[in-house]
Amino acid sequence: MKSRFVLGAVTVLMSCVQTAYAADPTEQQFRALYKELVETNTTLSAGSCTLAAERIAARLKAAGFPDSDLHPFADPAHPKEGGLVAILPGRDPKAKAILLLAHIDVVEAKREDWVRDPFTLIEEDGKFFARGALDDKAQAAIWADSLVRFKQEGYKPRHTLKMALTCGEETAGAFNGAEWLTKNRRELIDAGYALNEGAGGELNAAGKRVSMTVQAGEKVAQNYRLEVTNRGGHSSRPVKDNAIYHLAGALKKIEEFEFPIQLADGSRGYLKGMSKIQAAAGHKDIADAMLAVVKDPGDKKAVALVSSSDSSWAAMLHTTCVATMLDAGHATNALPQRARANVNCRIFPGVTQETVRQALANAINDPAVKVETLEIRGENSAPPELTRAILEPVEKQTAKMWPGVPVMPILQSGATDGQFLNAAGIPTYGISGIFLTPDLGNIHGLNEYIGVQSLLEGRTFLHELVKVYAEQI
Repeated sequence: MKSRFVLGAVTVLMSCVQTAYAADPTEQQFRALYKELVETNTTLSAGSCTLAAERIAARLKAAGFPDSDLHPFADPAHPKEGGLVAILPGRDPKAKAILLLAHIDVVEAKREDWVRDPFTLIEEDGKFFARGALDDKAQAAIWADSLVRFKQEGYKPRHTLKMALTCGEETAGAFNGAEWLTKNRRELIDAGYALNEGAGGELNAAGKRVSMTVQAGEKVAQNYRLEVTNRGGHSSRPVKDNAIYHLAGALKKIEEFEFPIQLADGSRGYLKGMSKIQAAAGHKDIADAMLAVVKDPGDKKAVALVSSSDSSWAAMLHTTCVATMLDAGHATNALPQRARANVNCRIFPGVTQETVRQALANAINDPAVKVETLEIRGENSAPPELTRAILEPVEKQTAKMWPGVPVMPILQSGATDGQFLNAAGIPTYGISGIFLTPDLGNIHGLNEYIGVQSLLEGRTFLHELVKVYAEQI
């Protein structure tokens, strides 16, 4: 009897699930696309972006896209790091195209470190868990899903819509598909502007929606190598001139060093908007400090209060550098002959990589420590202008879906592939509509996740938003 009861309960449950999907068959279609993309390993070490792109292309073709509008690409030297450009032609040949950009590569993930298999999409407690569940396969799946739905609906936009799914965003020094397209197939992605990752909705610790942000500019990621070499010797005869000690002293100085405060339109707009939210929440001291920083970036007391209140706010205010990797010594019973550290910097727009390198060397002030700039990922271009044509549709769609949630510009402290498009003359804005908890879904870390509701709402938000942009005069 018990087994019959369980079987009956399961049957009823499955019937409810099927009824829910029947009410919105496109959601089931999206979930299948999202699952396939997330479960296609696209790490640099063992995965294939090319395979992921092929699978998305197959879904677009099944929806009615002709081969002439599907453009898979791969550099012969990097056969597994390919991508896809898909085009939905517009009605007006004079209207500039709109580019939907997303990267499909993901950060490395070790199964032994994760609670769940990082390459199996698991839905649990209202969340999707997997590597890339958020960064950036959520947006990549939404873009692809929107194109499928547009084609199925017979929708023909005024502006041509282009989607570029690329590889190489997550690994400095690796082949980068967005950069390759700007240099080798610019005509495929040429557009009046691009929509990309880099911003979204903010939730507080209680899960309440706080704001919707639009990225207007971003920092540039740059790695530097600190290196100390030494003749070494036997560990039984220690000396002060030790490579590891020199390196440790240098890293301590970098920990204590702070770059000067700088503001851009995105960070000014964010601080002004967030000051109102903080004031409404009863944090008048923080609200006042934010406005004080906008008025005078040299106000050390105000800067200290804002920075200590939230690490994301602190990162927005200036260039930051942090030690991320160490490598030293060659034997347990020998004085070290070499000691190295990688320092990862996020450079404020308009500041050169050499300026930062020199600042680090000056802060260290030790001739034994060599500071070397590693591979430069791309230009550090000025932020694009955040026009009303971009911002107003976001404000209207946000008000429609989440009344009372303010929309604010933001300067992104992390780097995206928008770096390459902005440098190539295609203004790129970070817009996702996906609300994230303060831990940002633990992207790049263990057990990355995204809220199921946040993902599905972001899907609706972006689908409707793209339609508005696609019809603009």
